[in-house]
Amino acid sequence: MLDLWDAVANMPAIALIVFIVGMVLLVIEMFHPGFGVAGGIGILLLFVGVILTARTVVQGIIMSAVILVLLAVLLVILLRSAAKGRLSRTLVLRERTDAASGFSGTEDLRALVGKTGTALTTLRPSGTADFDGVRLDVVTRGEFLKVGTPIEIIEVEGNRIVVTSCVKVTT
Repeated sequence: MLDLWDAVANMPAIALIVFIVGMVLLVIEMFHPGFGVAGGIGILLLFVGVILTARTVVQGIIMSAVILVLLAVLLVILLRSAAKGRLSRTLVLRERTDAASGFSGTEDLRALVGKTGTALTTLRPSGTADFDGVRLDVVTRGEFLKVGTPIEIIEVEGNRIVVTSCVKVTT
């Protein structure tokens, strides 16, 4: 272990610069993720620094392990900051788009229940119908209805409009 600290203490200036630049690029990649160019170059520079500094293969392996531990610690700090810290205020959207806030994903069509119209296409079980000049996509509960059949809206779920025939079948 003493050899490792000697190697760090007697590290050539170029190797120290390569290590620092590599770490800075990795931190930049963590906080500003993009295409991975900064992170890839950072990792490459860290391993070039290991090659420039290590005198033996064992030192190279130990230095690589230390670098991986440092990167793991940096990643944990980043993830905590992204979840709860200052970084979360910029990464996480706090506004809501729910009904209580006045937002709706679809137009509210529940007022159409009870309206009558005419099937413009054969409903097998879905198709198009006309309700007072408004064309709507509709579905039946499984029955097939011919073009021109009078229909009534019996249920609306979001943008799904369920219709049934107004024609009474007599036997």
